[in-house]
Amino acid sequence: MSRQSIYYWKCDRPAAFHGTGEKREAGPDLENQLRQAIAEVFPGQAITLAAAAGQGNHLTWNVDAGDTALFARVEHGPEQDQQLAIESAIMGLVAATGVPVPRIAAVDATRLRVPFGWQLMERIPFPDLNHWFKEGSLDEPAIALRIGEAVATWQEIRPNGFGPFATEDTCYHARYDSYFSLRLEDHLHFLQDRNFIDPDRRREIASAIQEHRSLLALDRACLVHKDLALWNILGSANHIAAYIDFDDAIGGDPMDDLSLLACFHDQAFLRNAFHGYTTIRPLPEEHRRRFWLHLLRNMLVKAVIRVGAGYFERSDGFFLIRSGGSGADLRRMTHERIQLALDGLATNADLTIL
Repeated sequence: MSRQSIYYWKCDRPAAFHGTGEKREAGPDLENQLRQAIAEVFPGQAITLAAAAGQGNHLTWNVDAGDTALFARVEHGPEQDQQLAIESAIMGLVAATGVPVPRIAAVDATRLRVPFGWQLMERIPFPDLNHWFKEGSLDEPAIALRIGEAVATWQEIRPNGFGPFATEDTCYHARYDSYFSLRLEDHLHFLQDRNFIDPDRRREIASAIQEHRSLLALDRACLVHKDLALWNILGSANHIAAYIDFDDAIGGDPMDDLSLLACFHDQAFLRNAFHGYTTIRPLPEEHRRRFWLHLLRNMLVKAVIRVGAGYFERSDGFFLIRSGGSGADLRRMTHERIQLALDGLATNADLTIL
């Protein structure tokens, strides 16, 4: 299916919140079909699969093909989305900029041979950085600096158009404001209907976005990861080995990925990320208001996902919740970040309010 009418896949796909449950089992038939498909890529090699602890909306396995260590992702939703193939091509473009990503060994999103899309990539022998963050050992200043550098570097990729990718170098929308506003009313209605925001807050948010709509008049897009977070970066406590999960990548605004970091981190982390960014490229005009506007839009999407998928009922074993925290803490933080975005946008604030 086309992603032309999608702002963010996880909550806007026809099968909204598919794959966000705590327990997802593939079943022996799907696993056997995946094993056979991988065997065609590595003929004559013994293929072993072990379910992996993936945290996204894909099914995942650690794969050994003879002596080759691999990682497999499966998209088995009812929409029969083919984005894994486009994502694989985008990852190749990112690799060409020098940003580390896993090497793609094979991908098939056609569903002609098996009834699901699958992707096979190099297995990176590191956990995600959220592991070290929750443990309290992450070297946050150094890691934030490197992330900022990576964001500025992959912005060398300049697709045609805006929003989700239709091909590896062309996005669906001719205007950025058209993409930015996509599903906005649906998201606000959902949050009000589920009693996460009240009517006054809904009007305040809509008014703030409308007031600053001129910031969305972009001449050209840059690559935006669109799900930039520590669980999508692999490495040690002080070293980044690879960036992963470009499935939601779009052509968008240079401040969008930096705003995504502000969905989770404090001003110290963001200052280091901004510093890393500016060692590669200068900040754009009106960068502060553009940062807050994108933080607001991203927090609305995250609120929709968190409400719709029941994340506020989870414990600290869930990847989004800090050690010793609760779902109630995540709900409170979500409200607080929306307010921070509104305040920052209204006053053109710097990072000190984070």
